[in-house]
Parts: sequence; structure tokens; C-alpha cells
Amino acid sequence: MRIIIHRGSREIGGTCIQVSTAKTTILLDLGLPLSPKSRNLDVTALRPDAVLISHSHQDHYGLINNLYSEVPVYIGELGNCLINATNIMLGRALHTNNFRYFKSWEPFFIGDFTVTPFLVDHSAVDAYSFLIEAEGKKIFYSGDLRAHGRKHKLFDHMVTFPPENIDLLFMEGTMIRRSNDEFPTEAAVEKKIFEIILEQKNISFIISSSQNIDRIVSAFRACKRAGKILVIDIYTAWVLEQVRKVAKKVPGMEWKEVRVYADYGQDNRMKANAQYFGDFRRRLYKHRVKWPEVKANPEMFVYFGKMSSFRKINIFKTGRALVNVIYSQWRGYLDSPQADYFGSDHIAEYRNAREVNFVYAHTSGHATLADLRSLAASLKPKYLVPVHTEANEDYGKHFDNVLSLIDGIEFNL
Repeated sequence: MRIIIHRGSREIGGTCIQVSTAKTTILLDLGLPLSPKSRNLDVTALRPDAVLISHSHQDHYGLINNLYSEVPVYIGELGNCLINATNIMLGRALHTNNFRYFKSWEPFFIGDFTVTPFLVDHSAVDAYSFLIEAEGKKIFYSGDLRAHGRKHKLFDHMVTFPPENIDLLFMEGTMIRRSNDEFPTEAAVEKKIFEIILEQKNISFIISSSQNIDRIVSAFRACKRAGKILVIDIYTAWVLEQVRKVAKKVPGMEWKEVRVYADYGQDNRMKANAQYFGDFRRRLYKHRVKWPEVKANPEMFVYFGKMSSFRKINIFKTGRALVNVIYSQWRGYLDSPQADYFGSDHIAEYRNAREVNFVYAHTSGHATLADLRSLAASLKPKYLVPVHTEANEDYGKHFDNVLSLIDGIEFNL
């Protein structure tokens, strides 16, 4: 097999790895870069026979719209539903790719390749690693994964019963130079949220991704214990609606401890796509909360929202007590020179605001160094190739059989 890492050997995000036999070429992810300095990639020139998407984060799927329409894009069905939700709520057209869905642990075939998806624990729901077999060789692509979320049993099972005889492992290394010690598990994040909201005298805002289902569950569980009402926006309610089709224990807008704030812009998106949303809008309005109700008793509410929530935060800053802003995403977004790109520049300003109690509570969506070592020791690859990392040169300090590839340079396995 021939391998080219088009992007990702020395950066986080924008991942794209090409694997080819004499007759078939596939891409492992086709992501939008996070850095403006990222290597340019002419997607149309690659002409793959198929693309595998590991999960619904844009740094792994964000360039699929540049593919020729006939190219099959293999993805989890729920993951594609969440991509559609994002596009609609942002006013973008839905992707028109040739999507094909797979199921975890069920092999499927692309030309010379046999592909087996492995459902993994990540901050995005419906995330996968892939076992790729062809020409008597086995490649394992980790995608993005971790061992400390609410689905940690998936990681535990993988390292206990690993696929055997792996020739090459593409392993992410987002956390190799980062610590997760402050909040080592999702349970630790939940505990912190609970402690903050239990004594609140004004509303609390949790700033996080609506596709981080573990974090929504943590917020809900903390609210229930503290006797608070969790307020979500339309987009988050729709995301939960999709996830609940496969996971009924995930909270939804119908639960008595949950209310929905009907944002004007998001409501217009629903009305403009009425056929897509079906009776969702009608059902949603049965669980609506209005700002006058929240402002009358702000201490009873916790709002779960994205970076643009700063507009809502400002409504409560002049209240009778401090507003809790619980920042529950990677801290690097706040300090990035691209803060405006991530939408975090306004949120960052609250760290020093007198009217705000700014709190950090986040656990990574990526595996710690200790867990990566466990994964590598279990899979025992002949070659371990760093991807999705800014610490390529550190792999040799922690792992055996490291093969450091360079973007754009072909390697024959």
C-alpha cells in the first residue's frame, strides 16, 4: 500500500491521509484546517475512490464540499445528521455528497479495501476509528478518541480486545504536550458545574459545543442535583432530538428540567426548512421559556450555549449578583490570535469583567499521553505514525516503532 499524509503530520486539524493500492485510493478524513498557515490542498486533484469521515468536527470533514459529487463519502448516519443541523442553523446549503452510512464493527468494502469502523469515546458523538485491510496489510487509524468520557468503556474494550497484527497505526497526539489533570474526567466537570450553580444568585452560562453530548449531560445532571432549570437553544434541542434516536437516556427538550429559548434567527431557519424539521417546531414551543420569565428568577436557570452567547450574557450583567460564565471548551480558543475566527474574542473579555464570575471547567475530547501509551501497547503496530499533533518529534520519547512521515511525501508499506 502507498501512503501520503496530505495534511496532519505536524498540526492539529485539517486532517487528510491518502491510502492507495494499485487499483483503489481512499482518503481518511478531509478536514478544514484550523490554522491559516496550513498546507494548501487541491481536493479535486486527489480524485479518491472514496472518503472515510471519522466524525462530525469540521477539522475532519470540512472540505468534502470540494469533492466531485460521485465520490462516495462514508460516515456514521448520526454524524451526518449533526453536520446537516449545523449547516441549516448557519444558513448554509446542505452537503450534496454521495453519502453512505456504516455501522460500528461491521466491515464494508471499497475496491481492494476492507474497512471496519470502531465506535470510540470522543467529545463528538458517533466518532470512529478505522481498521483498513488490503494487500495483506493492516492499517489502524485512531481518528480522535479518548478514554475519560462517558463512553470510556469503548476505549477499555478496544485495548482489552484489540485488532491483531497491525502493520501501521496512525495515532492522534493532541494531548501529548497538554495536561488534563485539572479536570481528568467528565465527572469532574459535572462536579465543578454543580458547585458553581448550587449557590448562584444570578443566571449561569455554560459556554460549550452543542455537539458535545457528554457536556450537555454533565450540565443537565448538575442542574437536576442543584434544582435548576437547564435552558438550551433551538439548535441544541435539535441535536439532542437526533441523538435520542439512538440513546434514549440523553436528556431532551420534553424533560421537565429542560426549557428551550427560541432564538429569532434559529426560529427563522426552522420555518424556512419546515419540511426538514417536520413537527419539531410545534413540539418545541410547548417547552419554550421567554426572557421575562428568566429575568424574573435568574437564579433558577442555567443557559447552555455557544460562543455567541455573549449577547445574552450582557442582558444579565447589570443584575443583582454576579453572572457565572462557565467556560467549558479548550482554553486555547480564548488566547488564540484567531480568537475572532473561533468566535471567542467576546467571551475572553469576561475573564476580567467585574460583573462576571468566570470559571473554567473542561476535560479534553482527546486521549491523554497515558491512554495513548496504553493504546499503542495494546495494538503493537510495526509502525506508529504521528498524526493530528503538534508534537511529532516527541513521539519517539514515549512510543516504540515510531515512523515520522512528512506531509506530501509518499511512503510504501
